[in-house]
Amino acid sequence: MNIRRHISTATLAGVSVLGLLALSACSPASGAHTEDGRLRVTASFYPMEFLAQQIGGKHVEVTDLTKPGVEPHDLELTPKQTAQLGESGAIVYLKGLQPAVDDAVAQSGVKHVADAASFTPLEKHGTEVDGHHHTTGDNHSHSEAEGGNDPHIWLDPVKYAEVAKGVNKTLAQADPAHKADFQKNTDALVKKLDGLDKDFRDGLKNRSSDTFLTTHAAFGYLAERYGLTEEAISGLDPESEPSAHRIRDLHTLATRHHVSTVFFETIANPATAKSLAGDLHLKTDVLDPLEGITGKSRGKDYFGVQRANLAALQKALGSK
Repeated sequence: MNIRRHISTATLAGVSVLGLLALSACSPASGAHTEDGRLRVTASFYPMEFLAQQIGGKHVEVTDLTKPGVEPHDLELTPKQTAQLGESGAIVYLKGLQPAVDDAVAQSGVKHVADAASFTPLEKHGTEVDGHHHTTGDNHSHSEAEGGNDPHIWLDPVKYAEVAKGVNKTLAQADPAHKADFQKNTDALVKKLDGLDKDFRDGLKNRSSDTFLTTHAAFGYLAERYGLTEEAISGLDPESEPSAHRIRDLHTLATRHHVSTVFFETIANPATAKSLAGDLHLKTDVLDPLEGITGKSRGKDYFGVQRANLAALQKALGSK
């Protein structure tokens, strides 16, 4: 009598996955390094990818979990991406910005993880950030972008430089053989960020207005750094809808502070910003939160887009 146990499709699928994982673990191409010896680095979204590439240089292979044009806050990971994350030699991400990534990193088992939110103080920002009342951030969380903390640290060149130094340390721990090259690349990057900071300071020094309106509250750290006032139509969430009360407030302050321009973004829906500008007879322009580089971006990389942002602010604020 021929007796066979019935094996379900789900069980077979589970066995297949386990088998693939076992083969992957034994494969020479898997693990922390590529076949040609480069460190495998997974970045959560563009600003983290840019740091990993600039600091790692020829010694890293960087994979970005967020594709160009995708809103990072809404990212959902595929099973393949989650599996690839677990094979990373290092991970560079910003805790609190992308919940799906936070969960995957926590479960990945990867030893060398650079959390950008742990390298520079975070602050709680709402729809309005007044750079004339600058706070140091000493009384705010230094560990994660949760509980209302603003995660948009990369838009401040000074804070971004602090993050770069933290990423450098993580990559050096993951790949000690190339520590000297990582340090050299980091020094060069920080020098360029210092230059960008100087360009913003000098470029916004003589202006006729301090206040700018934008789609969502991504530019709080930049506003604080350069003594500006950011007024956002919505809060930290780019998809949230402003209340009628908020719209009335924006009408009032736009007149009071001689606002000339309402800024919108390349990724988020510009409809509300354009509607507000139309009601107030104001101009519209792009202020890019640099969450990804697309064909619509006004620059090919972080520095190109930031200088385009500076030019847009100069024009809107009446800089001379």
